[in-house]
Order: sequence, then structure tokens, then C-alpha cells
Amino acid sequence: MLENRNIAVCIILSIVTCGIYGLYWLACLANDVNEVSGRQDDLSGGMVVLLSIVTCSIYHLYWSYTAGEKIDAARQARGLPVQSNGLVYLLLSLFGLSIVAYALMQNELNRMSGPYQPYYGGAQ
Repeated sequence: MLENRNIAVCIILSIVTCGIYGLYWLACLANDVNEVSGRQDDLSGGMVVLLSIVTCSIYHLYWSYTAGEKIDAARQARGLPVQSNGLVYLLLSLFGLSIVAYALMQNELNRMSGPYQPYYGGAQ
């Protein structure tokens, strides 16, 4: 079951801890993206963080794009329209706005957490 995280708290903690919480958030996002897409055999969150550090964020750029593709696949599996956000996450990360990409990813994951929901909105 995915954890529904408060995006504002995650952003504030990332800023206050000078990015250390951001690394934890990245690991959680990677694990949650794998879970929601049904691809549990992909790299774990810890490995994503480690490879991102070792490759000086080159792997992080690749992961940002593939995370968007996995989220789109999860949306499609739930009957939701595909948004093709992989490129958006990649560009945000490329220009140093990874925290914005994390917030957008977390927003999508929060929408998909909990019981199966065929639509996002409130009243139908």
C-alpha cells in the first residue's frame, strides 16, 4: 500500500535539512513508482539514490524520465488518461528543479494511493 505523503511537508523538510530529506524522498518515490507500476523487480529506492550520487546525477535524469513513463503506465492500467510527464520530469530535473518534479510525482502517487479509483474527481 502506498503512503499518502504531504507534499508541502516533504518540500519544507528537504529545504530545512539541506537536501538530505530529499534523498530519502527520492528513495521513497522510487519504491512507490515501482509498486504502483507493478515493476517490483526494478532498482530499489536506495540503489536509485546511490547511482544518482555516484554518477553525479546523470542516473537521476534517466530515472526521472523512466519514472514518468512508469506513472503513465500505471495511469493507463487504471483507465486514466496518459499525460506523458516523463519529459516534464526530465526537463525539471535537468534545470535543477528536481524538487518540483518530486512534488508532481508525489501528487500523482497520492492520487493513485488507496483503493482503486477509476477517476480523480470528487462528485460524479
